This record gives sequence, C-alpha cells and structure tokens, in this order.
Amino acid sequence: MGDSSELLALDSRSFERRIGSNPLVILPVGALEAHGPHLPLGSDQIQAEVTARALAERLGGLVAPTITYGSAPAARRFPGTVSLTIGELETYAAGAIGELARQGVRRLLVLSGHGERGHMAALREAGDRAMRAHAGLRTVVLCDYEFVYELRGRDAPAGDGHAGLLETSRMMALAPQLVGSDRPVGAYRHSPFVPGAPAEADWPESVIGDTRAASAELGQRVQAHVLDRLAETARSLLPA
Repeated sequence: MGDSSELLALDSRSFERRIGSNPLVILPVGALEAHGPHLPLGSDQIQAEVTARALAERLGGLVAPTITYGSAPAARRFPGTVSLTIGELETYAAGAIGELARQGVRRLLVLSGHGERGHMAALREAGDRAMRAHAGLRTVVLCDYEFVYELRGRDAPAGDGHAGLLETSRMMALAPQLVGSDRPVGAYRHSPFVPGAPAEADWPESVIGDTRAASAELGQRVQAHVLDRLAETARSLLPA
C-alpha cells in the first residue's frame, strides 16, 4: 500500500515518507456535465483521473483525490449537469489546495478535465490564494483540453469542441465501455458577448462538432500528445 501513487491508498506514515521527497502532486478536477447522448456525465472527471495516474507514473508523482464537481453553467439546462457557482468552486478548491500545502506539498499540478472559462478562473484564483498563504508552494493550474485543442485543424476540424470528435475519440480510448453508439453532430451558436447560458436554439444538444469519424486510434494519439505536453509543462514549471 505504501508504494501506491494514489494518496487515497497511502497510510499516514507512508504519506509522510513520500511527501518528504518533494514529489509532484497532481490534483484532478472534474465536472458532472452533459456530454451529448453518447458520452457519460463524468467524462471530464474520467479523463482527468486517467491522465493524472499516467502522468504520475511517468514523473514519479502522487495523485490527490479528485474535486468531482465543477462550474458548468453553459450545459446547466441539459439533464444531469450539476454546476457549482464560481465562488463555491473557488472556496472549495482553495481549501483543498491549502490543506495539501499545510501537509507539505510543494509542487502541485491542478489538472482539470473541464475547461469552461469561469471554472478555470475559479481554480486559478484558488491556486493563487493558496500560494500567497503558503510561501513554499508552487502551483500550476491548467485544463488538459488546452493541449487537446492544439490538434484542431490537424486531427479534427478547427471548430471541434465539447463532446466532439476529439473528446469522443479520447473517451473511446480511455473508457470505451462507457461510450454509447450514437455519433451526434452538434453546433454551438451562442455568442461569447451575450451573458448567460445558451438558449436551445443556440445549442440544441450538448455537443460541438461532428463525431461520426471518432475512433479509439485517434483517441490514443490525442492522449499521447496530452501526456507529452503535460510532462513537458510539469518539468518546466514545477521542477524538483
């Protein structure tokens, strides 16, 4: 049990020994959010957790328990979406990060599988608050879809997005048993200059893009790219 990369599996003294070597600690963040008729509500959490474990194995890091709920107002009207306010998420995340720092964590990567702007702003503010309160803490906050979407215009259309070709393919690679048979095509027409969630006419289904060409093979390429970019970022911004 003491050799696990998961904080949940470590006993107290094993944690003390492991944290003394100043490992990278990865805090996954998910969301319970509609992802069309073909992907599970927990897609963001699943991707963040699988990726965190793979990155921890590559870099000799530890994986903290996941923050499972996020701020997802754009998809709030779709069945199954649970959306915290930005303030609620920030307060919870700041508390969790601060407690990890109090226990000796000094290199922390907050890895979100959900990338909505307000959600990420809350996590970044939480990270900033924790660093100001704990002088020895270094924190990087990012969404892995910042790297996934580097592949738009190459492996997917430039307009691909939420629950679209790239995300469907990635889920087919990471959790194929949870991917349904539907391959929807969805459009998002809501202007970022108009406040509030998109109306049904602007976003009829919680999908952005054409998923018909999705494949596990593409998903494996996406995941390999994400892990390479995450490892590069962690080594650069959170060196031992």
